[in-house]
Amino acid sequence: MVFKGSGVAIVTPFGADGSIDFNEYEKLINFQLDNGTDAIITCGTTGEASTLTDDEQIEVIRFTVDTVKKRIPVVAGTGSNDTKHGVKLSVEAQKAGADACLIISPYYNKTTQKGLIQHIGAAAKAVDIPCIIYNVPGRTGMNIDPKTVKDLLQFDNIVGIKEASGNLAQIMDIAELCGDRMALYSGNDDNTIPILSMGGLGLISVVANVIPRDTHDMIMSYLSGDHETALRMQLRMLPLCRASMSEVNPIPIKAALGLMGYGAMHYRAPLCEMGEAAFEGLKAAMKDYGLIA
Repeated sequence: MVFKGSGVAIVTPFGADGSIDFNEYEKLINFQLDNGTDAIITCGTTGEASTLTDDEQIEVIRFTVDTVKKRIPVVAGTGSNDTKHGVKLSVEAQKAGADACLIISPYYNKTTQKGLIQHIGAAAKAVDIPCIIYNVPGRTGMNIDPKTVKDLLQFDNIVGIKEASGNLAQIMDIAELCGDRMALYSGNDDNTIPILSMGGLGLISVVANVIPRDTHDMIMSYLSGDHETALRMQLRMLPLCRASMSEVNPIPIKAALGLMGYGAMHYRAPLCEMGEAAFEGLKAAMKDYGLIA
């Protein structure tokens, strides 16, 4: 187990010139540390890792590690559609001090389930730190089947899965096949309570970028047995969760951070500014939640 509770899939702040704004990034990390977040997942989809150079990606991972100072785990996104590249990134992330790697399935040049085992296993074998599988078919165009998840347990340091398929029946199959040998994390904010009910240990969250304390408290309420409070918190969050996904992630969540006063909330192409209608919907959800006046 890498962590239990709320892990934030943290954004990467860019200045208007496209450079990484590390001053703003430090503020975002400290906001998370001050508000109960249980792990920081850096250089994932929400962190726009696909537009970072390798040097930038390792620099962001190292900066995160140095800022967090072992107070909570740092999980580094190191996945790639090129197995050799993913292995390289995983090795460099371990050297930079990451506590674990998050390994997405290949995208664009999809593979077979056998190829998935070889691809994810190659990265796992190259490092000593724990690895979390990331299944997000909506991004990658392919699914990691439950039996494949079980087969990946042959690698001792593959210890968890971020499940963002939205397929609750499939996630139940994973829980049945893998038991407590595979830590189960929700990859969708709106699936958190259902996945916790299957024995899940937490969430890798987008919305925690703006409501870290509530996200942490919701999960800990559930895990401590107060299911009623946890469900009430999940239902209250739903409009904000929907608004944070009203356009391609991380467009809305960066816009939300901008509305909360954080700077350097620019994007790297092909991401672009939020559309007017979706932006107004985001503002309304934030006002209803009490995040902005």
